[in-house]
Amino acid sequence: MHPLGIFEAALIFPHATGSIRLKVEFFAINNCTSQYFILENDYLNIYGIDINNHKDRYLTIGENKRPKFAFSPEKREITVIRKVKNVNKEKLVSDQLIEPQISAELTPEMKEELIEILFQYREAFASDNEPLGAIKGHELDIMLNVERPYPPLLRRPANPDSPRAREELESNINELMKLGVLRKFGHNEELEVTTTVIITWHNDKSRMVGDLRALNTYTIPDRYPISRIHETLTQLSKARFITSMDAIKGFHQNFLTPHARKLLRIIAHCDLYE
Repeated sequence: MHPLGIFEAALIFPHATGSIRLKVEFFAINNCTSQYFILENDYLNIYGIDINNHKDRYLTIGENKRPKFAFSPEKREITVIRKVKNVNKEKLVSDQLIEPQISAELTPEMKEELIEILFQYREAFASDNEPLGAIKGHELDIMLNVERPYPPLLRRPANPDSPRAREELESNINELMKLGVLRKFGHNEELEVTTTVIITWHNDKSRMVGDLRALNTYTIPDRYPISRIHETLTQLSKARFITSMDAIKGFHQNFLTPHARKLLRIIAHCDLYE
């Protein structure tokens, strides 16, 4: 149930002692559970109009309560004089849809429809308060093809980084800790597997990368069926527009089982993290 717009109506309440004329604004509401709601009854009382909430709603005017005026069940087309602004939707457009490029070939109606879909599923997108999403309802696990005690190759030391790389590494780790992705490993906890993390550079931007080659050697690979490329292209053959979305830090949005978290502990020059 949400407002569609506002329309005006001139109402005339006939009475023997003199008719009352009011210009009233009404809200048009989509998917409303009732045919109408009467608001501001206290304001109408100033004019001597009393509206009784009864299964057959009616109104009386003045002190004489005997003449009862019923509401007409007739339905007519209305003309909206102005649309009700959805503040939350406008905030989505102004704050989160600045960078995305919406095709200029879309008509205003199509653009409004697209924004409505994005607003409807807004919880699937990152925001200032929730900068990182999460895939809920499923936890990823890692199965190894070896049993304890694990091979020494899975216990990797910290990488001897340069001072610049160490500074960037600490910055990346602190960011992930603020987002709740990493936690500092307790020294009284059992430690069996560690992965070295290093800093890589792309266009002067740093990125923390885990050296998972040793762990991958002993990991049983997942086997998820992937659609063939021609099947995917066939499904897209009738599409008029194709949307491209980027999952920011998508690999950090998966929940891991407690067992998998123990296998993905990372080691840096500053400390151990999980």
